[in-house]
Amino acid sequence: MRVISALFSLLMPGVGQIYNGQIKKGVLLLVIEHFDNMVGKINRSIQLDFNGFHQEALATVIYDAMLFYPGFYVYTVWDAWFYAKEGADKGKTAIPFIIGGFLGEFGAIFASKLPFPTLICGLLMIIPMLIGMVIFRNQ
Repeated sequence: MRVISALFSLLMPGVGQIYNGQIKKGVLLLVIEHFDNMVGKINRSIQLDFNGFHQEALATVIYDAMLFYPGFYVYTVWDAWFYAKEGADKGKTAIPFIIGGFLGEFGAIFASKLPFPTLICGLLMIIPMLIGMVIFRNQ
């Protein structure tokens, strides 16, 4: 089921691919995700931000690695969602995911100006993806 596959990738990039039976791709994406997360200190920053330590979260994150993450994250969700359906139309189904990637990237760039940086960046990515899954659920 497409939604399950996408939700798995929303939780952990690469798991949706494993759910789809794309084991090698899923493991590779998991390794990339964990490497980028560790190098960028992304999870630590998320934990700090969600607990009200916004400035410490911004000071903790390594931007060189973090700026890679929104596009990668959105791609893994789209890939899991797209490949969960035989004969899906690749063209326009990616547009909401691309929008989510760009919005997440801009959110990350301007994180220091946002009240809850990681929450807002996450929502900037996730909301367009969910809208795209609803709009293109039959394609």
